[in-house]
Amino acid sequence: MDKMIEFKNVSKTYSNGTHALNNASITVDKGEFVFIVGASGAGKSTFLKLIMHEETPSRGTIVVNGVNVSKIKRRKIPYLRRNMGIVFQDFRLIEKMTVYDNVAFAMRAIGANPSVVKKRVPYILELVGLADKAKSRPSELSGGEQQRVSLARALVNNPPIIIADEPTGNIDPEMSYEIIELLSEINAQGTTILVVTHEHELVRHFNKRVIEIEKGRVISDSKSDTESLEVNYSDDEYKFQNDFD
Repeated sequence: MDKMIEFKNVSKTYSNGTHALNNASITVDKGEFVFIVGASGAGKSTFLKLIMHEETPSRGTIVVNGVNVSKIKRRKIPYLRRNMGIVFQDFRLIEKMTVYDNVAFAMRAIGANPSVVKKRVPYILELVGLADKAKSRPSELSGGEQQRVSLARALVNNPPIIIADEPTGNIDPEMSYEIIELLSEINAQGTTILVVTHEHELVRHFNKRVIEIEKGRVISDSKSDTESLEVNYSDDEYKFQNDFD
């Protein structure tokens, strides 16, 4: 199966001396749904930031959707991120905009044709169950509804990968299950899904692959059939073609 994300012997040490990741090797195939779990400070957020190129590795190679992001040119970073839909814990919606315009904003930002925006946005709002909230403002919505808007915004440009950073952290438990169920349905259509969460009950409920990070190391990695995957900490180098040269 084609690979969506490859971390090969990746380490990240911040300027204050914090070792956020320590020689981590992780592979996520296209179309997988993966939960990333671990205690606060384990390295989960750094893992996501490295994928999005908000941070760069101190050592190792990172390839996302065929692109070597370890060596990507600055001018290519926006194009890399266009292939990712990001769902944040704190929603990050624009209060002065309606639900429709919050979602449409993501399409307009990449220069989508207005006729395509007009067709695509209502479809996505219907998908996340918010067709009747298109004209509402974020402040008029519940936390769960706001997270659905955030999810719709992440989906609207049809990215090959969705990255959700604690997407259920600010919503009630019942809505948490609904959000993950939605992500599962999206995954069933072929989109790769990464979900960072600390909610172990949620993880146990859904039969997905789980990667656990502790003190910057991958300490367990199992697929939904409970087959344990070997974690490789070798120092062998990989050579990847940089498609963004």
